[in-house]
Amino acid sequence: MDEVLSWPPDGNRYEVVHGELLVTHGPALPHQMALTRVLVSLGKYLERVGMPDALLTGPVDYFHGTDVYVQPDAVVVYPEELSGSYRTMKRLRLAVEVISPSSARGDRLVKRAAYQQAGVETYWIVDHDRRVVEVWHPGDELAEIVTKELVWRVRPEAPELRLDLPKLFAGLPG
Repeated sequence: MDEVLSWPPDGNRYEVVHGELLVTHGPALPHQMALTRVLVSLGKYLERVGMPDALLTGPVDYFHGTDVYVQPDAVVVYPEELSGSYRTMKRLRLAVEVISPSSARGDRLVKRAAYQQAGVETYWIVDHDRRVVEVWHPGDELAEIVTKELVWRVRPEAPELRLDLPKLFAGLPG
């Protein structure tokens, strides 16, 4: 993992999960548009519930143990765990990945298993081609496939975030 962290930037994203190197190219326009729409919705929601600093946009360096280093597109964190280093983030409330053909295997299989093992509370795989969000939690063997309205809470007592997926995906190229 330290070797990967020492490489100079070259436009690719390098991640390591249990010794497996995942390499993805820079995101395409539909990926960025879908991600921006998710981020805007999450940002407004977290502002409304008084947690504006809990949203971090990617690539975010997330470490779990000594052999998992990934860069989700976005995360919702426990703000009290933030300091001057990403390494202090031990728990994630939410990890978000917008998949593309080059990242689908890594995001759906390798990183999903790592997030579940790390105890990430909720993992969204946003698939702009299929116009769905796959929702995963620790222990899930199958994803919940959401096509209409994605509902999430940052804390049990918080109001719900409701994302209208047809609206979120409307007009995306691809």
